Amino acid sequence: MSAARILVVDDEADIRDLVKDILSEEGYDVDAAANAAEARAARARQEPDLVLLDIWMPDVDGITLLREWSTGIADGCPVVMMSGHGTVDTAVEATRLGAFDFVEKPLSLAKLLRTVERALDAGRKRRITGRLLANAGATPVGKSRVIQQLRTQLSKLASTDHALLLSGEVGAGRSAFARYVHEQSPRAARPFVTVVASALRDGDAEATLFGRAEAEGGAAGLLEQAADGTLFVSEIGDLPPAAQRLLLGVLETGSYSRLGESRVRPLLARMIASGRPDVENTAGSDAPGAVRRDLLTQLATVAARIPALREYSEDVPELLRHYVDRLVDAEGLRFRRFGIAAQNRLRNYPWPGNVQELRTLVHRLLLRGGSEEIALEEIERELAASGPSGGDTVVKQDLLALGLREAREHFERAYLTQQLQLCNGKVGQLAKRVGMERTHLYRKLRALGVDFRAATDDGDG
Repeated sequence: MSAARILVVDDEADIRDLVKDILSEEGYDVDAAANAAEARAARARQEPDLVLLDIWMPDVDGITLLREWSTGIADGCPVVMMSGHGTVDTAVEATRLGAFDFVEKPLSLAKLLRTVERALDAGRKRRITGRLLANAGATPVGKSRVIQQLRTQLSKLASTDHALLLSGEVGAGRSAFARYVHEQSPRAARPFVTVVASALRDGDAEATLFGRAEAEGGAAGLLEQAADGTLFVSEIGDLPPAAQRLLLGVLETGSYSRLGESRVRPLLARMIASGRPDVENTAGSDAPGAVRRDLLTQLATVAARIPALREYSEDVPELLRHYVDRLVDAEGLRFRRFGIAAQNRLRNYPWPGNVQELRTLVHRLLLRGGSEEIALEEIERELAASGPSGGDTVVKQDLLALGLREAREHFERAYLTQQLQLCNGKVGQLAKRVGMERTHLYRKLRALGVDFRAATDDGDG
């Protein structure tokens, strides 16, 4: 396991350097700050496992800084206050704001080390508890065979250290399932660090991933922050070429160096990446979002497919209840339940945005409020308002007023329009999806008046 990270904040250079030297000799990774501005910058670069914070500082005092950080203390970073002029009132205020303990100057070496050990242990327990509470919803919800098989597969993959590729549609919950793998693994107590691939740029990818040498500012990169936990790369197809090359080198050699530094650091973190459904089929091609084939080979040592919600639609009622309960507890919203007709309607909805769309729908309905039971009429209004082209949904109540031929054409038009949207306008993918021969599908789309010309033959194979 990597050394615990401690941030020492004290405006007195002698004390700051002394504490840093003592803790470094004990094997801790120690950073130091002389004032509140430096302390904020240090925490922005890398969240510590413990902060030793002096109360009396010239610019911003420690109590003010503690109050500023108090909302984040529950995340698992304990704060120990230090002062040579402590009072009972100050100690009480620090405790009220969440400080773990209070030590007096001149510092007793034995007491300081005991306090540090207790604070780090408390922080580790707090982080584990917080993750268990926060990620109880990361466990795949549902009783369908699809979800049962997924749970079994991911639990098995969690026990390995191999790089893992999770492929699936946007909104299918790939990041939640990546965290589920982390929480089921022996690394559960260590960091879970996410890098959004589209946020990296060629010019800063190396510093962001590997960090900077002490001579250039001394910042840890994402690989170092992940330590011996998990680094999750969200949407691998959005990685710029430079970042793909850098990650490939790390995976091939098992090591990296900070920018401007010759010291070689071992790769301790497990890497998990997510990608779109066609990420493996387009690897090495010139298609937008394509990944280097050699990088994908390294990342997909083991792989799992995250299914779209429409593939386990029988679990929709349970998912609705799950998100109602979570949002009511987390945000104090008024409880509402979905009526049977509303549940059945949503079971038959295609969910182009997958589980994320379902959660957003539940959140919106709870925020809006209303009667305790969410009825079918409210669902229809919601889908009509949020759906494409004013909500031309597949099932309409007025179909019963049409003749059979007209109703069939109306259904086919709405069905193929929505399926085309799920295929990002690519007719080749649509043909495979609906099980029709491509030429026949073109004729059908023309006959129904479905506009596909702007998006046809988009490299859809």
